[in-house]
Amino acid sequence: MISVLSRLMLACLLLPWLWAAASAQAVSFPELNSAVPGHQDVTYLDLAKMVVPDLAASDDGFFKGSAPIEMRHILGGDEGGSPPETINLPNAAVLPIKAGSKERLAMLFDLGQAEDSAEGFAVLALYDLAGKPRLLDAVNVGTDQNSYFRDPGKLAVGPGDDVLITMSTHFNSNQGYVSTILILVRGDRFEAIDQINTFDENVCAYKRTQDLSFQAPGGEKPYAAIRATVTDATVPSGESCEEPAPEAVSHDISVTYHWDNAESRYVGDSDAFERLSAENAKRF
Repeated sequence: MISVLSRLMLACLLLPWLWAAASAQAVSFPELNSAVPGHQDVTYLDLAKMVVPDLAASDDGFFKGSAPIEMRHILGGDEGGSPPETINLPNAAVLPIKAGSKERLAMLFDLGQAEDSAEGFAVLALYDLAGKPRLLDAVNVGTDQNSYFRDPGKLAVGPGDDVLITMSTHFNSNQGYVSTILILVRGDRFEAIDQINTFDENVCAYKRTQDLSFQAPGGEKPYAAIRATVTDATVPSGESCEEPAPEAVSHDISVTYHWDNAESRYVGDSDAFERLSAENAKRF
């Protein structure tokens, strides 16, 4: 089981990953005991307890609890792991968003993973803070050991709507696995747009990276198109290794998602990311 310290170290390593479509309000990590702005009688812990009802501060500075409320996995079906028997939460990621032209608050709680589970349990929660705070929806977005918002966590697809971007990941000595999920908020419910899997590899002879970026040029209604691009780059190390070094190469793999009124969802214009995921699996 990944320790809390390991999760914090991974979070620090991932902070430099920037997005092309930055926002004025980025992800923050307030103290759970601190008051929610505009609600001096409500703390982030009060919001967190809507997800983990018995969550409470402990002597070691963390917040402990047991089982979270029942929820579905964002990808549906039997996806997702199980939470640990005891939740040990250092903090939560907080991100103000717009949904249906309303102000909403999204929070991401990485609760860790059960001993017999290969995947972590990460709760993405949506709150309405107008008046008495309410929990509108909560889903498990964990697909790997550790989960985060991809900085800055959201992409505007209209004047009153943001798409959320979460990621789950784990690393070993020379490989990094990242699963990114695009999430639309519609009718105050989370809906998955797509899951994009990328894979980095750093061996003696070369380093191969797959960097992911997003753009939403606007103009389409009710939601702007979203263009996702994976830049797949291989760079020789210049070291003397047993295996031959490949040539330096870089190419882009892109999919554009358009809103389909008939399907009432975003639809990608190709299966390029599915093919990339299958190709990556052969390299594991």
